[in-house]
Amino acid sequence: MHTVLLVLLILVSLALITVVLLQSSKSAGLSGAISGGAEQLFGKTKARGIDLVLHRMTIVLAVLFFILTLLIVKF
Repeated sequence: MHTVLLVLLILVSLALITVVLLQSSKSAGLSGAISGGAEQLFGKTKARGIDLVLHRMTIVLAVLFFILTLLIVKF
């Protein structure tokens, strides 16, 4: 059981890294790091197409990562 969970965790980890690296950056540089949250919070544009799919896949894979990690610790 532990080996199966560990293999699944490795696969989910690699998929999560890939999905995060495929996403396009919203802002670049130091000014983007400071004002990036405000742009996302108050911005009128919505993610569409592949950006929306990658965003949702990131959330699903992150949740799976945490669940698998907790299961490995438990067993």
